[in-house]
Amino acid sequence: MKLTKKFIIDISKQKKEPKWMTDFRLKSFEKFLELSNPDFGPTINIDFDSLTYYKKVGDASSNWDKIDKNIKDTFEELGVIAAEEKYLCGVSNQYESEVIYHNLKDDAKKSGVIFLSTDDALKEYPELFKEYFNNLVKYDENKYTALNGALWSGGSFIYIPPRTKLDRPLQSYFRINEKVMGQFERTIIIVDEASELSYIEGCTAEANAENSLHAGVVEIYVKKNAVCRYSTIQNWSVDVYNLVTKRSIVDEAGKMEWVDGNLGSFITMKYPSCILRGDNSSANSISIAYAKNKQELDAGAKMIHLGKNTKSNIISKSIAASGGVANYRGTVKISAEAIGSEAIIKCDTILLDSLSKSDTFPKNIVLNDSSTLEHEATVSKISEEKLNYLLSKGLSENAAKELLVMGFIADFKKELPLEYAIELNRLLKNL
Repeated sequence: MKLTKKFIIDISKQKKEPKWMTDFRLKSFEKFLELSNPDFGPTINIDFDSLTYYKKVGDASSNWDKIDKNIKDTFEELGVIAAEEKYLCGVSNQYESEVIYHNLKDDAKKSGVIFLSTDDALKEYPELFKEYFNNLVKYDENKYTALNGALWSGGSFIYIPPRTKLDRPLQSYFRINEKVMGQFERTIIIVDEASELSYIEGCTAEANAENSLHAGVVEIYVKKNAVCRYSTIQNWSVDVYNLVTKRSIVDEAGKMEWVDGNLGSFITMKYPSCILRGDNSSANSISIAYAKNKQELDAGAKMIHLGKNTKSNIISKSIAASGGVANYRGTVKISAEAIGSEAIIKCDTILLDSLSKSDTFPKNIVLNDSSTLEHEATVSKISEEKLNYLLSKGLSENAAKELLVMGFIADFKKELPLEYAIELNRLLKNL
């Protein structure tokens, strides 16, 4: 499908958007045409003319029984079922370009929590939306933030009022089912003063997807003394380009936590970021990337220390097998004003065979002499001694390797919500 200004205007009209959003989309499209692919990381070779850029399959509903049977069956095969909602405060499921199911518990609504598709938030809370949209992640940062700006559709908009702590997570699930599809959700999360949110996200694509693209944008605002945890497991098919930008900004004594799992995809470039703006703010990022044959996963994290006495911790686990490439790429910068700050980076990689590769590309900058930064990196092959021991106990070679991998990512698994840890086990067994 040829991407044109007329096509973008038609999408905006179909969504009944205000003029300022149509203008924003067109400005983003012009920037997309100007910008080149990143000059670092994996080689990107997307056939943009083959992509389906927008596909709506029906109207959204808060009643699971009213969802189209084929769509409902797809989600239920993935384990995304209505019965699990009792463990959640709210649910949002996106299929192709639009959210098709959305539900928020009444007690959360009474507390003033806003949890909508981003499209609906633009209509229902226009001033709040405009205050935070394109504020933290600018449309012109790179070719794919520009493409998202031109075509964004779906995603979650969340606002947690001051001094509100949800007792259960909010969950969103994103599905690409078209063979050649572009998905461009936009997620905005605001956790107001002294509030807490746990948000979990799942992503999958049709196994036979071809040359598909996922280019989402996430902007998270963590206010004074607030806490946000964002947990995600992305399991794209082997022909999906996963090129996303995720960033948070953290005010005084706030805390941001990224728990990030990357499995599948042809190429992934993803570096969840935290800007520690407030004094005594903190951030953690713990992630895994599992690359197999023909897959190149370039993932990591970025921590920017601006406030005094700020703390960050990055733990990156990479696994490469069958000729896959799993790289860590990250940046930690402690500014001159961020006195008394601390940063720790730990990158561990395990190679399951001699065909696989892994590299570490860190950028660590400390601009004052009262702060500390520690960086540890290890790359190792699977232990022959441990493997032989497990084989001697009657395990097959695949089962033994699976057990060793599970031990390697134990730190990551314990940070996941229970249902996602179980899902991760299932996914790793199928890899």
